This record gives sequence, structure tokens and C-alpha cells, in this order.
Amino acid sequence: MYTVTRDRPLATTITGSLPRPGWFVENLRGRAFLEAIGTDYRYREQYFDAVAALVNDQVRAGLDIVTDGDMRFDTDIGGRAWFGYLFERMDGLGDIGMRHGGSEWAARPPGGGEAAEPDDPAAARVNVPGDILHEVMEARLPARVLGEVGRGSLQYDAVFRAAQRLTDRPVKIGSCCGQMVHKVAVNAYYDAPLEAVMAFSRALNEEYHAVADAGAEILQVEEPCLHFVEGSDWEISLDEYVDAFNREVAGLRDRLEVWCHTCWGNPLAQKIEANYRYRPILEYLDRLDVDVITFETADNGGAELPEIAAAIGAGKKICIGGVTHRTLQVETPDEVAALVRRTLEHIPPERLLVSTDCGFGRQGMSRMHAFYKMVALCRGVNLVRRELGLPESPVPAAEGRYDFLSR
Repeated sequence: MYTVTRDRPLATTITGSLPRPGWFVENLRGRAFLEAIGTDYRYREQYFDAVAALVNDQVRAGLDIVTDGDMRFDTDIGGRAWFGYLFERMDGLGDIGMRHGGSEWAARPPGGGEAAEPDDPAAARVNVPGDILHEVMEARLPARVLGEVGRGSLQYDAVFRAAQRLTDRPVKIGSCCGQMVHKVAVNAYYDAPLEAVMAFSRALNEEYHAVADAGAEILQVEEPCLHFVEGSDWEISLDEYVDAFNREVAGLRDRLEVWCHTCWGNPLAQKIEANYRYRPILEYLDRLDVDVITFETADNGGAELPEIAAAIGAGKKICIGGVTHRTLQVETPDEVAALVRRTLEHIPPERLLVSTDCGFGRQGMSRMHAFYKMVALCRGVNLVRRELGLPESPVPAAEGRYDFLSR
């Protein structure tokens, strides 16, 4: 249900992750979040200061919905912690690393759970030393599924509380979905892949309901395995992936606003697929039991906006990417506004939200780049709001009264 965006046409947010402040050098190192917060003073101080600083950056930029910047994730290589946080904390997972045989792992494309075809461009890059995706995959260090999968010590509810008590704006907490974790793990327990996927879905559904119990108004579940398998022969069908995703979010729309984030990969800000298309999987995305679906649209100039608008039913809102995470060039407000205006030719403002294509990551760009991309996003959306007679969101960073150069 629309707990956050019901009366907020063109509400702005970011996908989730932000670059770590340079002084945040502590890591969880496999510990449960509450253990580290409760016993490690250095970690506690740095963590809360970092989340407070990044929430403040988002407020200064003018975002309507903020995130904790994914500060629970350790500094790692190529964003591995997106999976690794779950690898290290869910019940039934262990033997993390490549000790159990590189041959069953090395041939996979980023995000892939089975061996890739020999002519797969992503697999070719992964297997060539000297390519950045090769280095990313060298460091993925998958977990082995050794027993019954359970929610373990994810403690998303505590992660949410830690951020929400720092701001009066709604905090959006996100999680990698279970089927994506399964795709990157090595199953050594369940008889069938779908059985393993459903086990992840059930466990994470329990975790998400704990987040709702904690008072969260919005939850984002990232990346059902739909567009990464389109056109390929996989052991799990797209229909089954839809069913698994809907099992993972079952019962949540009665309690909070559920978002599904989609993108085309983000290891070190790299695209995993060069010529991505949403069109073949839009019918499956429309069947997801969510309130909002996000689309990566800034990177390709909104190439599929008419198809997206036609395929996603009126019962869901659409969130477009207004700035890209893949370049250091900061978009201008006019560029953001132009993309929003183009989108409004197909989607009414009450169904449209604006975010980033994907997360800014911990290594893709500097904190300053990310900040000014957020400012450009909010300034651009305000230009369109003004044209439509809608209330604008304050952008303190663009307030000229206190500028150092003002006279």
C-alpha cells in the first residue's frame, strides 16, 4: 500500500548505496549488526556518524525519501557485500570462498548461477585476466548452501531503526532478493534449484515482516532474476522466478509500501550486459506483487519508456532513473527535467517517481560526485513540479543565501 508516496507525485529518492565517508574505516567483518553496535565502540561511533552524514547529504540535496547509504556493508571489492552480507549471516550457508572448486564458479557471468555459454560476452570478459569484470568475479567468494536456509542474523529491523531515528523523513531499506543470492551461491543441500530458491524466499519473507514490525513504511527488494535469464535456457523458468519473488514479499503490501528495484548490474559501476532490454520481461515484472517498480532509464536515455508505460498496470507506480551511476559527469537539472517531461508523455505524475538508475556504490565514484548528482536530480524534478503547479521540495544545497561566494 502507498504509505509514503500516496500524495507525493514525482517523489525523489536514490536506489540505496552511497560512497562511504573516507573516515569510516571500520567493518562488520562477519559480525551480527547488533553485536558490533553493542560491543565495539569504534564501529558504533563511525557507523552512526556515517549514516547521519549521508542522511544529511540526502536532506540537503532535497530528496523526499532517504536511505542509510547501505552503510552496513563492508568495504570490499566490486560491491560483493550486496551478496556477502547475506552469505555471512543467513542460516544454512557456509564454506565461503573458492575452496570447494573454482571450476563450478569461474565460468559464471556476474549474477549468474549456472555456467555461461561459451559465446556469452559477459562470460568472456569474466574469464579474461586484465578485464575489470574478471577482478570483480575473482573476489565474489560464493557461499555453499549446506543446510536448511533461515533468516539467521540479518537484523534488518535493527538496521532500519538505526537510520530512522536519525531523520523524520521516511527511510527506505533495501535487500538483495533470495533468488539472486541463490544464483550466486553453490547449492550443496537442496535436491532441486527451485526448492532452494523457495527456501530463500520464505526466510527473507520472515525478515521483511520483522522490518514492518519495526515501523518501516517502505521496503525495497532488489533484482528478481528475470532479465538476466531472458533468452537463455535455465533450470528455473521466469514464471517460477515470479512465483518465488511473490512468495518473498507475501503479505507485505498490507503493511508497508513495497518496491522492486531492477537494473543491469553495478559491480564497480560496470554494466553486466552491453545491450540490455526490458521489453522481453515487462509482462513478468507487471506480475510482481509490489507497489513500485524501478527502471534504469537515464543510462539509455529513456529508450523504452513507451513500452514500460504500456506494460506496467495502473495498480503500480513506476520509478525512473533520472541520473546514472555509471559516469562521473554530473547531469544538469535541465537534463533531468527533460527526461521527466518525456516520461510524463506516457505516465501521469501521480504514478511517477524519480530515483537514480542504481546505487552509487562504495567504489564507483566519490561522495562529492554522488552528492551533486542527487542535487541535480532534485533540482530537475522541481523544475517540472513548478511547471505542473505541484509543491516543490526544498533543496538546501541550492539555497544561495549562505553561499561562500555570495556578497
